[in-house]
Amino acid sequence: QVQLVESGGGLVQPGGSLRLSCAASGNLFRLYGMGWYRQAPGKQREWVAVITSEGTTNYKASVKGRFTISRDNAKNTLYLQMNDLKPEDTAVYYCNRQPTPYSDWGQGTQVTVSS
Repeated sequence: QVQLVESGGGLVQPGGSLRLSCAASGNLFRLYGMGWYRQAPGKQREWVAVITSEGTTNYKASVKGRFTISRDNAKNTLYLQMNDLKPEDTAVYYCNRQPTPYSDWGQGTQVTVSS
């Protein structure tokens, strides 16, 4: 079973930036698409960004132009650079395989955007 460990969250003011990281165990990371998801209080978890094994990216409309997903296959690590953060970006952020997530999710990393 692959283990996913997210990090890099925190408290940031509107307009600020954060870079999230996701470390994946195992040696199959490079073969799969990966994605970032988020879950805000009282809401369902939603997909935010995806990157295929070849590096093609796609984004939820509300984050396009502000967030950038990337991956380092040599380090088994997924990244999410988040710029111009807004209060509505506040959520716990998770990474997982795309399009079919692993059954076991990581603990996530909290992102809070507030003045």
